[in-house]
Amino acid sequence: MRQFFLGVFALLMFSGQSQAQVDEDQLGAWYMYFWTANLENSRWGFQGDIQYRNWDVIGDLEQLLLRGAVTYRPKDTNVKLALGYANITTGAFGDDSSTVNESRIYQEALLPQKVGGRLYFTHRFRYEQRFNEGQDFRTRFRYGLFLNIPLSGKEIVAKTWYLGFYNELFINGERNIGDGRRVSTFDRNRLFGSLGYAIKSNLKIQLGAMRQITNNVDKTQLQLGVFHSF
Repeated sequence: MRQFFLGVFALLMFSGQSQAQVDEDQLGAWYMYFWTANLENSRWGFQGDIQYRNWDVIGDLEQLLLRGAVTYRPKDTNVKLALGYANITTGAFGDDSSTVNESRIYQEALLPQKVGGRLYFTHRFRYEQRFNEGQDFRTRFRYGLFLNIPLSGKEIVAKTWYLGFYNELFINGERNIGDGRRVSTFDRNRLFGSLGYAIKSNLKIQLGAMRQITNNVDKTQLQLGVFHSF
């Protein structure tokens, strides 16, 4: 019995240290570049993004994400489908310079929706197949609801300021990840608000803040994003 209580005490101490490793009060930052390219006179195209994520404002690597996809727009619809691949390098919080790698295949559907004169919604459904270093094969389901609101006029054209919002929910597929480890069904939720500016009709910039909630960490991230279409 004594050994049992000592074991429980050690486990609680270890859990508390693990959660304390990430400073939830420290502002993090994500720097992001998104691009899209549509082939001329074709329903096919490409898209991708590069994201440099930090536990702090800059320097303490949280993740480096590189992602690209082939896109297709079915005839007589405004839906865009994508099949893509991502490579993610995740760093540890603080002075620890160790990293782990993930390869990811994903499929997604984007469904734009205009409500009223100036509310531009986009529904994004994404399904991911994840190959994490040190874990068994995993899948994840994601649903994101995005909203852009122009502040002048009814469209986001060149020299237009706009507000941007989104909320995205992540749900795990497989819960067993190997070596007796399990994850919960809920993976995370991201809530975001920003101010954006359209430099050109095909080039926009957004600055905002995102609150990410997981089972272990509840942290605010500054986000600076550039959106470029060709």
